[in-house]
Amino acid sequence: MTWISSLHSLSHRELLVIESVFKSNPKACLVIVSTSLDSPKGNAVLKPFLNMGFNLITVSPDFGSIFKHTYAETWFNRLKTGNINPGEVSLGQNLSNLLRLVLLYKYGGVYIDTDVIVLKSFNNLSNVIGAQSMKIETKTWSRLNNAVLIFDKHHPLLYKFIQEFALTFDGNKWGHNGPYLVSRVVGRVTNGPEFNFTVLPPPAFYPVDWSRIRSLFRGPNNRIQSDWLRRKLEQIRRQSYTVHLWNRQSKDVRVEEGSIVHHIISDCCIFCNISTSSL
Repeated sequence: MTWISSLHSLSHRELLVIESVFKSNPKACLVIVSTSLDSPKGNAVLKPFLNMGFNLITVSPDFGSIFKHTYAETWFNRLKTGNINPGEVSLGQNLSNLLRLVLLYKYGGVYIDTDVIVLKSFNNLSNVIGAQSMKIETKTWSRLNNAVLIFDKHHPLLYKFIQEFALTFDGNKWGHNGPYLVSRVVGRVTNGPEFNFTVLPPPAFYPVDWSRIRSLFRGPNNRIQSDWLRRKLEQIRRQSYTVHLWNRQSKDVRVEEGSIVHHIISDCCIFCNISTSSL
């Protein structure tokens, strides 16, 4: 997990995501790469998790050291010397896009975004990426996403992702260096013995698309909505490892009583002392 923003920007929602990690994976070692959280004030915010005995580590990123001996090193050096235009998209967002790829490539493991609630253990998953959307006619993926990545150390697909980032970086197009990047690369490679990875269908990590995420925050107003909510919640609990809250679209949406997100919070919380109105 990475947190490139300030400590002030950290909300109850991100803390709930951390709770969900340990609720579903209590023996996990969660590393948060973040300068703001790797501080006395950051440690105070995360202290309740440490008091519970969870294995939580914060590390300030040394980009030069992390990127060394990868395509990211050359890109980062060009950025520092002004030979790359960072563009209008948040540089922090693009650094996070690259950072997750390099860390997974060098160390392996699981990466999740800070707006991804974890519902189940990842123990049975290896070398997987999730589809965000599918083509109904062919039942093949149309868009992948990089909010959840599970890969072994030095996996060749991660190498290709890092190479693509360094060679095609565009700081003016949202998603170009993130979801669109992984979609481009996977669309080009052949999933043979050399790569050995699996694309999971949307329900695994992204059971609701960003354009419909607000529906998960609404409580039922009538019997029809109540029945739909119950069926959708059962489907998510049965099929999904995570729920992506798509913060860009939902950060200002209130969690209504009886909504799917309200039920998921109850399933995934550890401290369970957060008012839904603060999420």
